[in-house]
Amino acid sequence: MLFLSMLILGGIIGFVGAGGGGVVITLLVVGFGVPIHQALAVALGSMAFTTLSGAFSHYREGEVVPRTGAVIGAGGLVGALIGAMISNHIESGNLSFFTGMMLESSALLLYLRIYRAAWLERRIRVREELLTGRRLYIYGTATGLICGILAGAFGIGSAAYIQIALMVVFGVPLLQAIGTTMMIIVPISISGGIGYLLYGQFELMIFLQTLTALSVGSWFGAKLTHLAPRSVLRFFIVALPAAGGAIMIVF
Repeated sequence: MLFLSMLILGGIIGFVGAGGGGVVITLLVVGFGVPIHQALAVALGSMAFTTLSGAFSHYREGEVVPRTGAVIGAGGLVGALIGAMISNHIESGNLSFFTGMMLESSALLLYLRIYRAAWLERRIRVREELLTGRRLYIYGTATGLICGILAGAFGIGSAAYIQIALMVVFGVPLLQAIGTTMMIIVPISISGGIGYLLYGQFELMIFLQTLTALSVGSWFGAKLTHLAPRSVLRFFIVALPAAGGAIMIVF
């Protein structure tokens, strides 16, 4: 049942082109009774593999800013390990609530970016040129640490936060911001997964079933993306984390 459920979820994730890490956590915890800490470990471990191929593809297409991604990713690597350690000292009920709230905040950011882009642009000044020099290393390390701690503690990739920061603070254009975000999530998810592994929270069989089913499902789901109206895709990109967060908070 776990494999079949993740296969269907992977198809939905591949169909809408969304990461879906938070929805994976929700399904594991609420649907199958997996302890929240183990679910976070599985989600982070799965993201490490699913984002790696995407990041490589974006890099080959020239849609990654390597230096910016490396600086933020290095900070994120340290932050995710710290976040995983913090998470393992949070009581399960509170951790589920905080994870749900993180998903809701991600859904809100995605809603603003997709449905209220013009409104957002009028209120937030997007940097026109790439941030370089000392400020890149200072801001990049701080951004990576913060996003890494959030991802490690609550098991989600913080993609919405990273993309906004790349465009507003670091001057990375939208297309390259998407590819660079995937590059940054790779070390964050690996480090966070290792953090949970050190605390004995990593369940290999659940991880293998989840990773295999998500990979297969998303591959088939991606083949159907071009058949869906753009309005449907936009709706599900926002609805997936919103629904996952609401279920985590309520149940």
